[in-house]
Amino acid sequence: MLEVGTKAPDFTLPDQNGNVHSLSDYRGKKVILYFYPKDNTPGCTKQACGFAERYPQFTEKGAVVLGISKDSVASHKKFEEKYGLPFTILSDPELKVIQAYDVWKEKMNYGKVSMGVVRSTYLIDEEGKIVKSFDKVKAADNPEQMLGELS
Repeated sequence: MLEVGTKAPDFTLPDQNGNVHSLSDYRGKKVILYFYPKDNTPGCTKQACGFAERYPQFTEKGAVVLGISKDSVASHKKFEEKYGLPFTILSDPELKVIQAYDVWKEKMNYGKVSMGVVRSTYLIDEEGKIVKSFDKVKAADNPEQMLGELS
């Protein structure tokens, strides 16, 4: 994980509608940047729906929610439509941002070692600095946890 207090690496990625977003676009707002393994899987769906349910509270607190996975723009679009997700989901199939934020790691799945995205969340302040970082987060608890970090 990147260190708290360091500047969050800027990036530019397409969202579920093919629109391009850069982290620097969100200066002046708090950013909840969460990395998840895969669209439409049970844990990732729980996490995304948790952020969706609490989305009005995040916006009230001046925060933006950005999800990132290596899934395609088309996959993100289906995911957004299926669950009515109100926030931006960014596509990083080349793993540039995923690796820049140090969330591409060795994982153990059913006794097999493979590389993948470790579910992680960063809170970035209005100046683009990392103020909190959480790795191996619990999908169901993460949205409520992040809401608490904004209080």
